[in-house]
Amino acid sequence: MAFLPLREVPLPPAAAGTYHHWLGTIAEALADEHCNRAELCRALLTDIYYPQYRNTDPAELPEATRVALLQLDPRNITVEPEYYADIDPARYAPVKPLLWLWEMFDKSVLGENVDLGVRFRRILAPHIFRRCGRNFKAFHQVKFSFGYNLEVGDDVVIHRHVLLDDRGGIRLGNGVSIADYANVYSHTHALHDGRDVDTPAVVIGNGVRITYHATVLAGVHMADDAMLGALAVATRDIASGQVALGIPAQPRLNKPPPEERPSFPRTRDPLADQ
Repeated sequence: MAFLPLREVPLPPAAAGTYHHWLGTIAEALADEHCNRAELCRALLTDIYYPQYRNTDPAELPEATRVALLQLDPRNITVEPEYYADIDPARYAPVKPLLWLWEMFDKSVLGENVDLGVRFRRILAPHIFRRCGRNFKAFHQVKFSFGYNLEVGDDVVIHRHVLLDDRGGIRLGNGVSIADYANVYSHTHALHDGRDVDTPAVVIGNGVRITYHATVLAGVHMADDAMLGALAVATRDIASGQVALGIPAQPRLNKPPPEERPSFPRTRDPLADQ
């Protein structure tokens, strides 16, 4: 196999400057302890989706347009986790506007711009998660349950269309990588009645890789340096250095000991914090 670190992708200076200034205003607003997050969400999404209606009296607009504008304000919408009986309304209230802003940003024309999107989500994450380390990198269409039950270490990468169901809690160690379309669950339902719910936390250790379309079920502990193969379903713990494959996932391979692995030079992540 070839050693292929990420390459730099320059942006036109005017675009980079515009992005930097816009993101700076959002970071500054969120740093203010008196920030009205719902109003910030509404204003930003209005500017993204319907800037022509920013100063328009809604009564002058067609009813369907008024309904569309209402969706930009998180106070006017409900989302699935709000219906869960174990939600903590006091903890969810301040993160809901930012989760809605994150999700609607991703669905907009801005969402698949990798440079802008990673930096935008990195600004929101520390205000949503229980803890967020440095150089967090999330690509588009990542979804959460509560958000506030997620702990994220340093240099964590979450790829496209990942579900992190932190209902019972998820802890991601340093250097974790979760590939496209993976799912991590921290709640489960009894066979006899879906209303009988258990919420054991999931622990993903340092350096763990969860690969494409894989699923981690509630209560699983993946130890440091473990790996879950593509399409696999982890129903039980995975030991350090093990590679678990299949449904249900079983340890099939072992990574070489650290001293036997190729030694590659350190390289810079072009999307790391500046």
